[in-house]
Amino acid sequence: MSLLNASFVDAIRITPEGNNKYSAHLHRDWCIGTVPHGGYTAALLYNLALTHFAHTHPKQYDAPATPISLQLSFLRRTAAGPAILHVQDVKIGLRTSTIHVQLLQPSEKAPDQLAVNVAGYITVSPPSAEVGISAPTGWTPYPVPPPGSLPNGQVDLAALARTGHDGAWTKLDPPYADFRRAASQLELYGPGKGQTQQQRTGTMAIDQWARFRPGGEASGRWTDAAVVYLLDMFPMALEGFDTMSATAVAKEKGEPVPESMANFWYPTVTLNIDMKKRLPREGVEWLYSRVVTKVVRDGRTDLEVTVLDEKGEVVALSTQVGLVVSASRNLGSRKWQKL
Repeated sequence: MSLLNASFVDAIRITPEGNNKYSAHLHRDWCIGTVPHGGYTAALLYNLALTHFAHTHPKQYDAPATPISLQLSFLRRTAAGPAILHVQDVKIGLRTSTIHVQLLQPSEKAPDQLAVNVAGYITVSPPSAEVGISAPTGWTPYPVPPPGSLPNGQVDLAALARTGHDGAWTKLDPPYADFRRAASQLELYGPGKGQTQQQRTGTMAIDQWARFRPGGEASGRWTDAAVVYLLDMFPMALEGFDTMSATAVAKEKGEPVPESMANFWYPTVTLNIDMKKRLPREGVEWLYSRVVTKVVRDGRTDLEVTVLDEKGEVVALSTQVGLVVSASRNLGSRKWQKL
């Protein structure tokens, strides 16, 4: 993991406590409202897998066993603060190994008891065991992203970083940053805001280029663990959800659409991640995401995210089930941050 991302390394730090038990501290700066961001929490569990194999199975492989697949269920809302992590070895194999992970925190209903807030399975494999055929499929994002200024239509990322503009692309300020604090950990660029992009394609599709800025670190780099956070970070897509949700509620009540639309929270229910390409140890500056939603029905939505590097190679894929609920469900009795 890149030492450049010092604040991120600290935010996902795992401490062994013995007997497949670990501890961590979920940081407030990585929250949505009062709830730690789902992608951040998944990145912490990614680091749990790395730590577990380095601590408990140091001789199992000739190279670090890095996660290649995560299937996580967010059972209850998490909270900023201490957490206990349990690991169960489900399968320890020559090429792949799978562990069952649990994140526990004091129960909101019975604070003297621990509740499992997140649970799931993580499969790991060392790079040396990843052998077999590789073949191109010809897949590219469709609709094609808006072009940049380079002759081949690609975005001039150096110009984008220097001026904040290139072709149709411009630097964007994530909406409702006070509530969605976790979004302040990256620098985001897109061909317009959420509504603009969705009107252009006629779909709930979003394109974005992003640079990692944990704790405001200007030299931040995307590492494998940071990619897990990025797979759940799409502020412009949520802006489209805000408009859609506020419009639907206003129509149902026969009222005008409110000017402020930050009344909704989109908690992750399940998150599935497929890590396709390992990034260099020192990380990379830029990553592109295509975010697609197919159906929003009965307060439940799907999200499909594809992350590519500057070469156009797929780095990671994710699918998730999310809810569309009132932001009051996020805040509840937690008073330290308000809309």
